[in-house]
Amino acid sequence: MKIALIGASGNAGARILKELSDRGHAVTAIARGTDRIAPLPGVTPTAGDVNAPEALADTLRGHDVVVSSVHFSVTDAAQLIDTVRASGVLRYLVVGGAGSLEVAPGQRLIDQPGFPEEYKTEASAGAAFLDRLREAHDLEWTFLSPSAMFVSGERTGQFRLGTDTLLSNEQGSSISFEDYAIALVDEIEQPRHVRQRFTVGY
Repeated sequence: MKIALIGASGNAGARILKELSDRGHAVTAIARGTDRIAPLPGVTPTAGDVNAPEALADTLRGHDVVVSSVHFSVTDAAQLIDTVRASGVLRYLVVGGAGSLEVAPGQRLIDQPGFPEEYKTEASAGAAFLDRLREAHDLEWTFLSPSAMFVSGERTGQFRLGTDTLLSNEQGSSISFEDYAIALVDEIEQPRHVRQRFTVGY
């Protein structure tokens, strides 16, 4: 497929980019600075900025899928969703956050005592982004939330999928960037969560 990846040089974005390349997809790898985008087969580094919506919509046009891996706290959710809409691409996958996942019915992770204060702004913005997506009935969107700890690690291919509840095991709640990328690219290739949020963890 022809895929546009916004935020291709970030921690998650770089792993998603490699997974897409390894699976033979043609990827337009979008970042503000292209010097940090890995040179990989099938990848076209492209300068782009979520704060320049008209130019970004032009870049996205003609792709089969758009993926965004950006910080929510510095992104205008409505503007980015409108940019994807303006590009004419229907399928939109978002690298989500864990804060809006439930730890018990009606109880979000972000609202629990001890949730790190330094992550609250980003987590709140991620939850608001998901709320915006849920109103986008004209897009085939998917929001993939990682587990609480989203870290560098190994590509094992061994993980679990869930829906709106935080996944955890005896070691806690975590997923590597590398295994997260597998779950996201699997969803691109075989859509199972259209207009839904789902989550991945060990």
